[in-house]
Amino acid sequence: MGLFHRLWTKSTQCKALEQSSGKYEILFFESVYRVTYFSGWAYLDNSIIYRMYSGILTLSVGFLIFCEAWQLFSASTSLDSVVENVNATLIHFIALYRYKNMKENKVIYRKLASAMESPYFDTSTPRRKELVRFWSQRNERFLKLLLCLGACTLTAWHIYPLVDDIDYNLMVSARFPFKYQTPIRFPIVYVVVLIVFNYTSLFVMVNDLMMQAHLMHLLCQYTVLGDCFESIIDDCLGEKNKNDEKHIIMTSNFKEKYLMRLNELVEQHKFILDNTAELKQSLSVPMLGQLAASTMLICCVSYQATRAAGPNNVKFFMSLLYLMYNLFELFIFCKWCDEIKLQSENIGNSVYCSGWERGLTATPGVGARLLLVATRARRPLVLTAGGLFDLSLASYTTMVKTSYSALTVLLRLR
Repeated sequence: MGLFHRLWTKSTQCKALEQSSGKYEILFFESVYRVTYFSGWAYLDNSIIYRMYSGILTLSVGFLIFCEAWQLFSASTSLDSVVENVNATLIHFIALYRYKNMKENKVIYRKLASAMESPYFDTSTPRRKELVRFWSQRNERFLKLLLCLGACTLTAWHIYPLVDDIDYNLMVSARFPFKYQTPIRFPIVYVVVLIVFNYTSLFVMVNDLMMQAHLMHLLCQYTVLGDCFESIIDDCLGEKNKNDEKHIIMTSNFKEKYLMRLNELVEQHKFILDNTAELKQSLSVPMLGQLAASTMLICCVSYQATRAAGPNNVKFFMSLLYLMYNLFELFIFCKWCDEIKLQSENIGNSVYCSGWERGLTATPGVGARLLLVATRARRPLVLTAGGLFDLSLASYTTMVKTSYSALTVLLRLR
């Protein structure tokens, strides 16, 4: 295991890691950068060898998606064949659109990834260091869970063509501009399609991993800022002066130090809100497409699983895992976006619990700044899909219900 880890680390050393803003960006994004580099979609690496590697993979993935769409629009005649083809084609097209949007807004995403290097981001206490460690470890666990679920789905997808009753069947429904249904050509085409399909699926997962990392990175900043507001008096006092707290708080030196510290936290809050607003703007349209695509996918995959239950256990298991991945993918997006809304609102509670009632509001400028932060926190920035739906667990529940309603209509039509 150690040998594999060293090999993986050495072979995926990329420009994104070398040009990172600091340890916090590496803490949250190292695994994502390495997976992106391996999948061939890293846009900071410009070496000739990597450009060739990336170009071959990009052309192969694009050709496979084109062949899937060709099959969908030219050779799918029955409802079952349309549903089967839509299951793979739709998720690939929405992944391409999301990647295109992320590449067009790469300046914003680079800024977001380096946000923890802000001079006002304070992790000087053990509790704040633990908060950063908690969110980074949680990000890593969900990253591994997404990759594991995706790998299990791919495994079932690879097994199905080998055990079905169809000769010369591939793991994905696609139409190629040449005849491959011969004993000599089929093994070659099968292996090539298997490799390209794996990279295409990895490309879909890379988009999901990148988005999750950015959301958790933002969540960590909100929770650390909330702790800073709650502990602002203790931070200004220091460990040595806590025994004589009442006297020191009323001194002019402490008030000056407190006001300076409060200014830093207000600037940090404004900085995080600006970053959230930029993320909201860049995510709005792609997430609307993701919601629509996921609703359709959940419906179609559920239909396929219902049809395969009993007569074809392998296909049922394949459809079930694919359904689980789509449900889980959308769930984590909605969950983290909902959590961002809650944590941003919690900043107001942290300001209320900051100890302002100890007479500090009599200092000129303190009351106005505290009121400004509390007012901003009362109207948190909610991440939306096209401005039509809030990305929240309530929206997730509505989407699942809509998919189920569409599934019942499909089954009645069948």
